Amino acid sequence: MKGTITQRSPGSHSIIIDIGKDPATGKRRQKWHTFKGTKRGAQIECARLISELGKDEYVETSKLTVGQWVDQWIDAGAPGRRRKKVSQRTLERYGQLLRTHIKPVLGHRLLQKMRAPDIDKLYADMANAKLIAPRTQHHVHTVFGALLATAQRKGLISANPMVRVEQVPAPENFDPDDEEADDIGDGLTEKELAALVAGFRPSSIFAVVALATATGARRNELLALRWSDLDTFRKTLRIERALEQTKKFGIRVKPPKTKRGLRTIDLDDGTIAVLLKEQELHLRLCAGIPDGAEVDLSLIRLPDDALIFPAISVSFTTPRHPRNFSRDFAAQAELLGFGTTRFHDLRGIHSTALLDAGIPVHTVPQRIGDDPATLLRNYTKRKRLTQADEKLSGTIADLAAGFLGTGTAC
Repeated sequence: MKGTITQRSPGSHSIIIDIGKDPATGKRRQKWHTFKGTKRGAQIECARLISELGKDEYVETSKLTVGQWVDQWIDAGAPGRRRKKVSQRTLERYGQLLRTHIKPVLGHRLLQKMRAPDIDKLYADMANAKLIAPRTQHHVHTVFGALLATAQRKGLISANPMVRVEQVPAPENFDPDDEEADDIGDGLTEKELAALVAGFRPSSIFAVVALATATGARRNELLALRWSDLDTFRKTLRIERALEQTKKFGIRVKPPKTKRGLRTIDLDDGTIAVLLKEQELHLRLCAGIPDGAEVDLSLIRLPDDALIFPAISVSFTTPRHPRNFSRDFAAQAELLGFGTTRFHDLRGIHSTALLDAGIPVHTVPQRIGDDPATLLRNYTKRKRLTQADEKLSGTIADLAAGFLGTGTAC
């Protein structure tokens, strides 16, 4: 394989690479490239192209723009490293981020002409404008990086300019499948948590709050629970589905966000009592029996797919609106003096309490259906209970006493 260079006009050269004869026709095959710059620069580019052809890394010249590739990638389901389509809600979020923050600025640029300085300027402008939160800026970076990585994997670009970017938006806790995830919320002491849960007793969402606090389950997992998932004899709750809310399909049921999400959770007697009371309410409503009236509720049957926490004003099988539920929780929490506590924080509070209590680190993520690394990373950032810090200090003091001889070991 060899290449030749001819000058077309001052500052413009043609690079012709001979790639041998076509095995089918026997005709000579060549690849032509136009190079703007000096002859020395053309020689360097010619050597690079020959090297890429020899390593089967050559990328055909294309006029595909960044904006066109954004549309193609989204239409294909935004496949990433695992070469799988993302969920519909995640796909809509990706499309929103790219079409709002990437296409207006870089959409007209040729995809093969994208360079790291272009991305650096985009990120700097976003940071200086302060129109979106740092976390959203990080979302943009993550999705844009996946877009460019797929372009390189498909052979549309020879190198991913994202690897040469100087500085990226900093927030770390990005999970495209979890719209509730955000910056790490503060923890609550046992007394504060008890006050929060007790404050919801008069409300229609008390049972959901109590179950979330007792299990650390996600909001969309809780709202998809059916009575058939509850085993009062074994004192367990099976989580095998979750709600998903998208513009295309509305609210629908899907499997949990990860394989870890499929799990069985042990329940305590108090939580089971709360759920049985909720079930009794549903049975009375189903049969039109007022509270206090003596009746054998075992004769009443709810639908087989009845939800534990349905939109009961509609039907026993209609799920609640997830975002409306979160707003209802936030409004009540504000009235109780817990305005900074979000419903999703109950998940973190539950896992933090278990870790503080000495529950093995491999057991806690199994219970909440999370990745152990993510759990520990968030744990280090969340405010822990004072008792846990005191226990840690005491343990360290006893350890030091043993090897330093500063005290009497027990």
